[in-house]
Amino acid sequence: MHYVFRSKADADLLMMAPVGDELLRIVGKEPAPKGIIAAAALPAAVRAIERAIAAEAAVARPAQQGQDDEVDEDGRPGQRIGLHQRAWPMLEMMRRSIAEQADIVWGV
Repeated sequence: MHYVFRSKADADLLMMAPVGDELLRIVGKEPAPKGIIAAAALPAAVRAIERAIAAEAAVARPAQQGQDDEVDEDGRPGQRIGLHQRAWPMLEMMRRSIAEQADIVWGV
């Protein structure tokens, strides 16, 4: 499953369900086939995602300090894709939507 988030302020954003579900929960929405984040709620949603990113980073830093460089299955240096990378497109859409007072919807 996937989400297509839409806003009059930005291009459509396609996001796979696991990441979309996580971001919706962070902003206080239950994952659902259809929904809306009203323009008035977007500043609080941005702050919630930014707090979640900061919390993840705070946990990841100490864990990384005690590890040798990880490698992926091909022997290349590996790197975990964090929430800050997965959330970036949604944060950009939210910021543009705030600027234009536009809602973000999905499933419609």
